[in-house]
Amino acid sequence: MTLTHYRTLGRSGLLVSPLALGTMTFGAERWGSGRDQSRAVFDAYVEAGGNFIDTADIYSGGRSEEMVGAFVREKGIRDRVVIATKAGFARSQDGNPHSGGNGAKAMRAGLEGSLRRLGTDYIDMYWVHVWDRVTPAEEVLQTLTDAVRAGKILHYGFSNAPGWYVAKIATLAQAHGLPVPIGLQYQYSLLDRGIELDILPAGREFDLGMVPWSPLGGGLLTGKYGREMLSEASRSASLPDKSVSGENEAREGSERLKGDNPFGGMLFTERNFDIVETLRAVAGEIGRSMAEVALAWVATRPGVSSVLIGASRAEQIAQNIGSLDVTLTEDQERRLDQVSALPSLNPYFIFQLPPAMRFGVTSARGWR
Repeated sequence: MTLTHYRTLGRSGLLVSPLALGTMTFGAERWGSGRDQSRAVFDAYVEAGGNFIDTADIYSGGRSEEMVGAFVREKGIRDRVVIATKAGFARSQDGNPHSGGNGAKAMRAGLEGSLRRLGTDYIDMYWVHVWDRVTPAEEVLQTLTDAVRAGKILHYGFSNAPGWYVAKIATLAQAHGLPVPIGLQYQYSLLDRGIELDILPAGREFDLGMVPWSPLGGGLLTGKYGREMLSEASRSASLPDKSVSGENEAREGSERLKGDNPFGGMLFTERNFDIVETLRAVAGEIGRSMAEVALAWVATRPGVSSVLIGASRAEQIAQNIGSLDVTLTEDQERRLDQVSALPSLNPYFIFQLPPAMRFGVTSARGWR
């Protein structure tokens, strides 16, 4: 498989590459790269056949959108690429209550700003970046419908929202003959499989294509961090926090834990390093990198349309593309699934009971 083995995103005619280029690092001072590096990454992706570019209005204070728009125009490929961007998180901290959120006023401002920075007349895929826990679903649906009818966006989807909320909007859209969502974008990796409880089932029910972000778990699944980080995390957590010197030491410990990882030390747990060790063993058995195997695991999960990848160097694009031809044996998949399995949670464990306990028979056609 290559980047030109396009897939439809959800129930739509929007064809996207199996790996999408995430541009959160474009223009970022701490986590990312400048214009030249970002352009090299962009060029490597599109020249390999990639067509799905993902950004957001808050990335690098809007600089990411500006770069993406400029790169697309300079290469003259607007008709070829699928541009996705997002709105929802606060774009400023100046006290304006409409700088973020899902209200009609905030979303309209976000959309107009994105169109301006991208230098385009329309956005192919527009993501509601986060649920604000305030705006009614009906208002969000009406705002997105108006944007579709105005030709400013072609499709829309949701990120970082509860499954019931997405399901409500999808149901309202279907019932009233309005434009329906086609995609979901959530964190998903061997380290975090939480969306398997409700989000992925909702996606299957409403034909929403999943586009996972952070498939490498903030870099942990590349093998760049070792178990020695556990002692550092433990030491940092136990430092005094009342004195000035204690606060300074705790802050320095937190910075050491973060390094170039925006998730900080929250990933450094015994469970996660057990997953890393199993992943390392599987990767060694097939002679591939840990990153390739981790990406392959996510890309082949049911419901996944495309996987967001990030890169700070052009050569990393080729390394990520290598994941598309990784094949795991049933035993290797089983080991990865077992070590990364979700804990038994209420009420989800009930749904895993044998058919005889749920239906009174040992099998039933169509049961899940």
